[in-house]
Amino acid sequence: MAIRDDAALLILTSLAGGPKHGYVMIEDIASITGVRLGPGTLYGAISRLEAEGMIQALESDDRRRPYQITERGRRRLETEIGGMKGLVATGLRRLKRA
Repeated sequence: MAIRDDAALLILTSLAGGPKHGYVMIEDIASITGVRLGPGTLYGAISRLEAEGMIQALESDDRRRPYQITERGRRRLETEIGGMKGLVATGLRRLKRA
């Protein structure tokens, strides 16, 4: 099963750096990509990733709920990044020819 949306890829990338709650993920993703996910997009993707076993919620002492990437999510992220390397290499080659 492939990741079907950019939000999922961005969340997995953010969580690969360590557990985070929603607001911190939004800020981390914005600092990496310049993309600011809205809460609906973020939490919709979090729900899908959690249901697929890619991330898991951690215990929290306050109302913020941190999440962490699972081993399954880590493998999926590695696969997605591996596929992107080929896309990036092809794009760069084609740009040089243009």
